[in-house]
Amino acid sequence: MLRVGIIGCGKITQVRHLPEYAQNPDARVTALFDLNTQRAAELAAQYGAAVYPSYQAMLDDPAIDAVSVCTANDTHAEITLAALAKGKHVLCEKPMATTRADCERMADMARQTGKTLMIGQNQRLAGAHVKARALIAAGEIGTPITFRTSFRHGGPETWSIDPGAGTWFFDRKRAVMGAMADLGIHKTDLIQYLLGQTVVETKATLTTLDKRLADGSLIGVDDNAICIYTMSGGAIGTMTASWTDYGPEDNATVIWGTRGVLKIYEDPAHALVLHRVGGAVETFDVEEIQTNDKQTKSGVIDLFVDMVAGKAEGITADSVVTAMRAVFGSIESSETGMAVKVNG
Repeated sequence: MLRVGIIGCGKITQVRHLPEYAQNPDARVTALFDLNTQRAAELAAQYGAAVYPSYQAMLDDPAIDAVSVCTANDTHAEITLAALAKGKHVLCEKPMATTRADCERMADMARQTGKTLMIGQNQRLAGAHVKARALIAAGEIGTPITFRTSFRHGGPETWSIDPGAGTWFFDRKRAVMGAMADLGIHKTDLIQYLLGQTVVETKATLTTLDKRLADGSLIGVDDNAICIYTMSGGAIGTMTASWTDYGPEDNATVIWGTRGVLKIYEDPAHALVLHRVGGAVETFDVEEIQTNDKQTKSGVIDLFVDMVAGKAEGITADSVVTAMRAVFGSIESSETGMAVKVNG
């Protein structure tokens, strides 16, 4: 039985980590910590866990085998590195960290300690994405040439545990990055996963167009990010992350190859559509994508538990570092107006 502590009791803990650990017969949440002690106490009573006075006290407890890090972006590296040093396995929410150096340190520490470090890039686990990766690897669309992938919704102020203009997602000190870190890392990691390639160059614009604080001033982080990625296999495409989609959530990816086109979560009637050269069309009605308004079991917790047990490779820190390099390269590109080489 994997004894788990959760650090941070916000929305992602409440809709994913706590209920999914509770459903896993090989894990049990025994410890909770949150700066909001009342929130932690209420959840502890609901799930039969103990409340700890600090995350350091939790990490000092030898009765805890693993932790989920579900805090604001700026604390991910600090807590993860401390947990690994204390011999805990770690499931860290995205973004992995807020600097490239911290991401590299986290991956290095996991290797040095021999402990599991998984990053919660749940889009890899969506049914249509798993099937699409297999189809591409099997050559069903030939060689990928171009792509577009996007993640757009109306913003985190309706999702956050503290909703409204005061959400920590809009606070540059705590979030550091905006839509790029919240949504862009998902699609950057995803396109690498789908193609089995890494981003090697990015030309990007990160900007703040619409989101405002309570005083009417623009938020301190980006609410839109548009990137042109060149992949290690030669394909070129766009990645768009946006908090200003005030219609239906967009989580679609299209990949054009030499022998066909794959449309993933674009057609409302079919999760995956394969258009072959010559006009033949094949559809795959696998599971729907999660949305903020429609939460389903992510598979992240089950995979982490299996990863710790040695039953699965999981979503390793090393595999996510390459996507994070593209994120930081995109920020640099936006600041300089120049294309930036990454993963070279």
